[in-house]
Amino acid sequence: MKLVLLGPPGAGKGTQAAVLCKEYNLLHMSTGDLLREAVKNNTAQGIQAKAYMDRGDLVPDEIVAAMITEKLKNEDVSAGFMLDGFPRTKKQAEILDQALIELAMPLDRVVYFATKEETILTRLTGRRICRSCGRIFHVTNIPSKKEGICDGCQGELYQRNDDKEETIKNRIKVYNSQTKELIDYYQAKNILQQVSGDMDVNELFSVLKDTFKKSGLI
Repeated sequence: MKLVLLGPPGAGKGTQAAVLCKEYNLLHMSTGDLLREAVKNNTAQGIQAKAYMDRGDLVPDEIVAAMITEKLKNEDVSAGFMLDGFPRTKKQAEILDQALIELAMPLDRVVYFATKEETILTRLTGRRICRSCGRIFHVTNIPSKKEGICDGCQGELYQRNDDKEETIKNRIKVYNSQTKELIDYYQAKNILQQVSGDMDVNELFSVLKDTFKKSGLI
């Protein structure tokens, strides 16, 4: 399977990606991880990317696509791969498609996690991080034994600025405005699959497995 996961922050893409990659032995490619790896290894793309990052500029789409193709050339992707965090725009999708066509690895499916704003707010505003060890809690789903205190190191738990309601609402607005054209693009190519990001992990995984089986991907 060759997949792309799309969805707003808090839709559960990261959690579902981990489950799917483990189940089907897929290569998981996060653009953030790819950038850090390329810079650390001092690759040609990493050197180029670092120059942009050091100036505080966005890394050009062509460089990110080149990192993805390089990774696909050098890794065992016989079982398939999953992209998370790229593409985010129609232009990026077109660049990615061209790169994958040259590798003879066109996408099989783009899964869009349609998620209600109230679900996203509940998930993200409830997140708490330990200042000392970085352990993650959630006021509802993974509460600490003592409110505001880490179960492990007894450090203080805090809410990140980007997990505050006003910031999250703005992130959702920006994401939706950027992504509509991208969703239409993949819909026109007949490879878009929309699922509900409001479901819990196990329920959503079951739905995805069922649809993948019905479409012959697994």
